[in-house]
Amino acid sequence: MSALVDRLVAQVLSIEVRLLACQARLSARTDPEALHDLRTTVRRLRSLLRPLRGLPGVEQLESAASGVGKLTTPLRDREVLAAYLLEHGQPEAAQRRMAQMDVAYPTVATSPQVIQLLMILDAFPRFLRASQRQGLLKGLRQRIEKRLAKQWKKLDHTLHDPAHDRHLLRLLIKRVRYGIEAYPELDRLPKAAMPRLKSAQAALGDWHDCWQWLLRAEQEADLLPCVAVWKTTMAKAEGRADRVLDKLSKACFKS
Repeated sequence: MSALVDRLVAQVLSIEVRLLACQARLSARTDPEALHDLRTTVRRLRSLLRPLRGLPGVEQLESAASGVGKLTTPLRDREVLAAYLLEHGQPEAAQRRMAQMDVAYPTVATSPQVIQLLMILDAFPRFLRASQRQGLLKGLRQRIEKRLAKQWKKLDHTLHDPAHDRHLLRLLIKRVRYGIEAYPELDRLPKAAMPRLKSAQAALGDWHDCWQWLLRAEQEADLLPCVAVWKTTMAKAEGRADRVLDKLSKACFKS
C-alpha cells in the first residue's frame, strides 16, 4: 500500500512539474506543441484521479482539471485545423487562425482555470498523505483495479453494440488507454490491448477531425473549398475506423 501511495504522490508531482513547464511555454509562445502537451498532461491527471473518486481533495482537483479541458478544447481544435489548412494549400485561412492562437496561448497560461488547477494540484499530495495516515486508503489497490475493470467492461459492451456511437467509443478508448498508462502495474489486459487501442484512437481521431471541420464549414465560409475533400476523407476514415475496431474486438474481447 505504502509503495502505491508513494507512486501516486510521485506521479502527481511529476504532472505538476510538466504543467508548470507547459504554462511557461504558453506564456513565452516558444513552440507549437505547448497547448497539446498541456492537454495531454491534464488528461493523464484525470486518468490518475478517476479511480480515486471519493477520497479527500479528488473532487476539487477533478473539477479544476475539467475546467482546463473545457477551456482548451476549442483552442486545440482550431490549432489542429490551422495546421491542416497550412499543409493543404489554404495559407490565408490558416494564418487567420494562427493569429488567433498567438493571442490565445498567453491567455491560457494566465487563465483562472490553469491557475486554480496548479494551486489545488500543489496541495493534493498533502491530502493523499493525510488520507493515508487516517486509514482512508485501505483497499486502494482493489479500488483502482475495480475501476479499471469497469472501464474495460464498458468499452467491451459499447464496442459490441451494433448501433455504437463513434464519439463515445473514442472517449472510452482514451479513458482505458490512459488508465492503463496511469497504473501500469495493475494492468491485467491482453498483451495486444495497448497497440490496438492506440490504432483505434488514431483512426477515430481522423474521423472526428473531419466531422467537426464539416460542422465548422457551415459557419466559416473560408473553409468551404475543403468540404468536398473532407467528406471523402471522412468516409474513408469511417471505414478504416470500423476495420481497426473490429481488430480490437477480435484481439481483446470474447465474441
